[in-house]
Amino acid sequence: MADTMEQVTIRKVAWRLLPFIFLLYFWCLIDRVNLAYAALTMNTDLGLTATMYSLGASIFFLGYVTFEVPSNLILERYGARLWIARIMITWGLVSTGMAFITGMYSFLTLRLLLGLAEAGFFPGMVLYLTFWFPRAYRARVIAALMLAIPFNGIIGAPVATSLMQIEAWGLRSWQWLFIIEGVPSILLGIAVLFFMTDRPGKAHWLAPEQRDWLEQTLSQERDELEAVHGTMSVWRALIEPRVLALCLIYIGFGTISYGIGYFLPQIIKGIGLSVLATGFVAAIPATIGAIGMVVVGWYSDRSADRRWSCGIAMMVAAAGVAWMGWTGSIWFVLVPASVMAFALEASRPLFWALPSMFLSRSAAAAGIALINSVGNLGGIIGPVAVGWAKDATQSFAGGLYFIAIVTALAAVLVVVTGPRHVTVREAIG
Repeated sequence: MADTMEQVTIRKVAWRLLPFIFLLYFWCLIDRVNLAYAALTMNTDLGLTATMYSLGASIFFLGYVTFEVPSNLILERYGARLWIARIMITWGLVSTGMAFITGMYSFLTLRLLLGLAEAGFFPGMVLYLTFWFPRAYRARVIAALMLAIPFNGIIGAPVATSLMQIEAWGLRSWQWLFIIEGVPSILLGIAVLFFMTDRPGKAHWLAPEQRDWLEQTLSQERDELEAVHGTMSVWRALIEPRVLALCLIYIGFGTISYGIGYFLPQIIKGIGLSVLATGFVAAIPATIGAIGMVVVGWYSDRSADRRWSCGIAMMVAAAGVAWMGWTGSIWFVLVPASVMAFALEASRPLFWALPSMFLSRSAAAAGIALINSVGNLGGIIGPVAVGWAKDATQSFAGGLYFIAIVTALAAVLVVVTGPRHVTVREAIG
């Protein structure tokens, strides 16, 4: 009977929450990385060099990093519904405003404001999932959330370059891209107010016995976790060595994700493709990445040791980036780009399953936010390295080699310092 209650409840929660959360994160990524496709013509229109562009791409993370931890603590205390709605509406307004930048200074200003507006969204979503899903399901549901990353490449890239065929009413193609993709974020933020439920206890769409089972199961898991690792305060979580190690590891994720993400369209366009064709070709590595995330997301809760699985995947991703640097802008670059995408996306759900192996309650809110906050400094390191290398050498290779080294170091670190519990059940047993 208990198994039947578990299956029915988890299935109902998953169908209610995951599609909507996926859509929110998908649109978050659309608004964050459509800059990579706008840059195909925007940089020329505004006179931006590769270094100026990389500074604009990176300054987003200064605002983002500053407010990550406070944002997640506010969400944990006052609820996801109001706070996620606030985040989405404000970032939608700023993202739409990107259509009206006129040069480097307005570009940098709005990118900084966009980071401030969006701060806390992703760690808030990871934390929100821990309110609803027992630990045995978390790697899979995090994988479901993070499928938005490769799907953003599969769908977002062709859509972005298709929208950039629009030239009307005195606006350039990149301006239409920001407007058309920015407004839905505002509408989705309003929808959050009506659709999102803060906690299982408020879920009137669950039967009373389902609410009781879910709340009891999650409470029991928190108690067992704290019996093993002790009760951790917010401040202790911020200086916990395992949290700090995960912060350093996630810098590797940020470096490769944004260093590649903001420049891959330019690398592909260098093959000799049109703007429209670039978006469709860029979807190929993203599709391979989605396959990696689905396969590993299903496997990860059954794996013997997430540290080794994550570390190996990251090392393969590092090799793929180095291979891209060696290959250059020719058609064959799609092969190493696809290898990199498969391994990188495979490693994400494995990594984000690690914090909940030793963090709970407010400590989880603070720890997850700090990991994402510090790790996103890689969003500064990666694009700046690639942009500077391109301007200095007229080649992306040097920047790609640098990203490969940072990612490889992160791979070693996750194996050496990651939480050592073999499985969730063993961790609490």
